[in-house]
Amino acid sequence: MECRRCGSPLEKPGDYCLVCDTANCDGVVAACDRDHATLTFVDDEDVVGRTDIATVPEDGGETGVVELRNFAGRIADEIRRKRPEDVFVAGDHDVIRAVRADLRYEVFRVPSENPVETVVEQRGDRLLDVVEKPVAEKIGGRHSTLIGDRDGQRAIRTVADHPNVKKVIPGPIDAGGSGSRTGVRAKVTRADDNGNLRLLVRDGSSVQENRVVTTAMSHDTGERVRSDLNEALDDAELTE
Repeated sequence: MECRRCGSPLEKPGDYCLVCDTANCDGVVAACDRDHATLTFVDDEDVVGRTDIATVPEDGGETGVVELRNFAGRIADEIRRKRPEDVFVAGDHDVIRAVRADLRYEVFRVPSENPVETVVEQRGDRLLDVVEKPVAEKIGGRHSTLIGDRDGQRAIRTVADHPNVKKVIPGPIDAGGSGSRTGVRAKVTRADDNGNLRLLVRDGSSVQENRVVTTAMSHDTGERVRSDLNEALDDAELTE
């Protein structure tokens, strides 16, 4: 592949051209299994290349930690050489968590089924506005008490940290439930017609319903945000 601007040969499809400082793809989709990752490079709605990275997983212990970190590092290195605007990931949680830790890019979760097609379809739609506010400024409302102590606060902050979330408004606490599970669990419910969501945080028999205002403007785009939020809560080990 040659640079689309100056025609210089690129070592790999989609690489950033160091001759004329030009990006040759604007997005990377990383579909990650524990032993294999396929990286697809997209420019607008076009696929410009793919590459595969494989590893042999080690069984636990320090050796397994090092092997996973090295695997994630190879994936991150491949992403960095593209200098994309957006990075999308799908698949194994442990691999994704390690890749995220090795990147400074904003990383967005997409469904594991047909991740590339999902990204291309989303890029054909209007991109959602990004809210650039500190997390603390996104949380507020009439009710200031949060259930679940530190884990409850972590669930609220995980949701508020999402770039397409404008505001998280804590609701009243219902302590009359019949739940028997211990520990804090959180889940984001289906989007309404305006793309806004509800975050349910449970702590034993207590439940708090929190309103989540997003930059989505429809049910479909709200569902995309919901999926990403539930993946983030899953990564934080807070899901129901």
